[in-house]
Amino acid sequence: MEVTLAKSAGFCFGVKRAVDTVYKEIRKNRPVYTYGPIIHNDEVVKDLEKKGVKVIKSLEEIDDIPKGTIIIRSHGVSKKEYDTILAKGFEIVDATCPFVKKIHNSVLKESKEGKEIVIIGNANHPEVQGIKGWSDSNCTVIETEEEALKYSISNNKKVCIVAQTTFNYKKFKDLVEIISKKGYDILALNTICNATEERQTEARELAKVSDAMIVIGGKQSSNTQKLVEICKSECDDTYYIQTLVDLDLEKLKSFRSVGITAGASTPNNIIKEVQIACQK
Repeated sequence: MEVTLAKSAGFCFGVKRAVDTVYKEIRKNRPVYTYGPIIHNDEVVKDLEKKGVKVIKSLEEIDDIPKGTIIIRSHGVSKKEYDTILAKGFEIVDATCPFVKKIHNSVLKESKEGKEIVIIGNANHPEVQGIKGWSDSNCTVIETEEEALKYSISNNKKVCIVAQTTFNYKKFKDLVEIISKKGYDILALNTICNATEERQTEARELAKVSDAMIVIGGKQSSNTQKLVEICKSECDDTYYIQTLVDLDLEKLKSFRSVGITAGASTPNNIIKEVQIACQK
């Protein structure tokens, strides 16, 4: 069986930066917290918990914990959350992905200039919730064609469109096109990061020439879910796993070629373990 690993599989720049930041803070021997899971990968979060890092799930929890360092996760947070943490006397280490931080700045700037904000993405994703919290004007999240068709503004305001960094690039273009036909004065910013576009393109091409595809990543990982969606559109036998334990190696033996890709929050050791097991 021929096994091909996508070159773009695994940690992206923003995720690696965030994880490295936490491990660096651990060495300072003071309480370390992350505001939400630092990344969407259970294995990484469990390892950090073993080293004493506590995940804070809400602002209410902050009142009951010893003062220390709170690390802002790679997905970022709203301005209100950031300011509240700072006001309560904690040191903040901001590990927000620079690409996400750029969206925060754009949304703040454009909304202050009076534009309505449209975020193309998943409304329940922490990155999108954080982005929404930097808007000073009306903000709408759109994920589907139906939502784009229903979208309207009641006045002549200008509209600024941004995207969740891990959103499907083709879908983003399609949704922007639908909104553009409404005749509004639109500023569309393609804020999908280059690493995401590269990863999605490579996954699609690999899926086209593979009998089976394995996509590795956390079940909460939006960018991994997008990879699964893309691979399934090109390869019916696509398997979504978190670790090697989830993979049926016997089933793979019937395929001549297997492609492997992984989400931006998947550690290299997990990817390698799956690759080696498939090659045996």
